[in-house]
Amino acid sequence: MALTYVYAVTSLKKTTDGSIDNAVVQSTWTCTGTDADGDSGVFNGATPFPLSSVDPDNFIPYEELTEADIIAWIQAVVVGSYKDHIDGQINKQIALIKNPVVEVPNNELPWSPPTEPELDAANEPAT
Repeated sequence: MALTYVYAVTSLKKTTDGSIDNAVVQSTWTCTGTDADGDSGVFNGATPFPLSSVDPDNFIPYEELTEADIIAWIQAVVVGSYKDHIDGQINKQIALIKNPVVEVPNNELPWSPPTEPELDAANEPAT
């Protein structure tokens, strides 16, 4: 089933190291997948960004970062089997919406004795 995905950044961690001020080193995020029927599943993720991967020549100051910048970094990591895992988790959630698993109360098990209907004041079954 084809899904439409929306990523959202929920938090960031930053640090200062040497000549690099306020470098983002961690993100937490959500990825929401929605199918054609409007049913959605959500995956919560966390992606580290090691300081060793920061290119000082292409460094974007923290104050100038946009959510789109961070999402692009996240999506560069969310590939291959990791992306397949995320898709699988979202699809499981959507499948449970379409075909929910319902717990059966103890008194409704097939081998449970039938319950007696409650009687009203006139000793007739209550409606």
